[in-house]
Amino acid sequence: MSVANPFPGMNPYLEDLALWGDVHHTLISVLRRQLNRVLPEGYAALIQERVYVERDGVRQGYLPDVAVSVRRGQPHPSSGGAAIADAPVHIEILTEPLREPFIEIYSVRHKGRQLVSVIEILSPTNKTPNSTGRRLYLRKQRDLLRSQTHLIEVDLLHAGAHTAFPPAEMLRRVRPSWDYLVCLHRAGWGGAEADVWFIDLPQPLPRIAIPLLPSDPDVEVHLQAALDETYLEGQYHQVIDYAAECPAPLPSAAREWVYHLLREKGLR
Repeated sequence: MSVANPFPGMNPYLEDLALWGDVHHTLISVLRRQLNRVLPEGYAALIQERVYVERDGVRQGYLPDVAVSVRRGQPHPSSGGAAIADAPVHIEILTEPLREPFIEIYSVRHKGRQLVSVIEILSPTNKTPNSTGRRLYLRKQRDLLRSQTHLIEVDLLHAGAHTAFPPAEMLRRVRPSWDYLVCLHRAGWGGAEADVWFIDLPQPLPRIAIPLLPSDPDVEVHLQAALDETYLEGQYHQVIDYAAECPAPLPSAAREWVYHLLREKGLR
């Protein structure tokens, strides 16, 4: 069995919610390594984390890790005062914080650090309406769009609400549909300005420009190379069952294309 990503671009089986957390963390790490190989002297890419508890996760279809604290409870006198109720087992459900990594690029040429660019790979919680993760992300997005920091958003998920900063209505005037999306907002641009890479499922992920300070040229990130390295590093060929239906909510034409591609690769 081949260990390489069988898809020419994004692998829609990686969109599985049960797998996405690992994919997200691995892809962020691979992109960070790629960036630090091409950034000029005086810049550094660092991985940061957004940490929060998604208390309504079950209702929204996204289940955070949970642990259970168990201890022996104390007997309780009955309301009459004579009889004593049997001691219960007291249970406390402890929700583990969700951790969403992202990349920050800093200029470190002068004393201290200057934040230059932020790269976000969108998560299911960012795209889930009324979730804590979405509210926190949109607040950060709004602040970055008003700042002197460049923002790059990478959306590799079919499921969920539109989240990237250009309004979906504006994007659909350019293209009525797409599978994946990369959006760049350069510091100083108006809120309605964006560089956008529209990506269809059969296409390789693009090479994208990452802007730095005005005195320095952009650097380039090769998203497809990063995804393919992520696939190898995660050993996902051993985890994914390609005989099963694709977990991503694909349109029927795309689902048929996936089926035939996997047949050609001997995975169906």
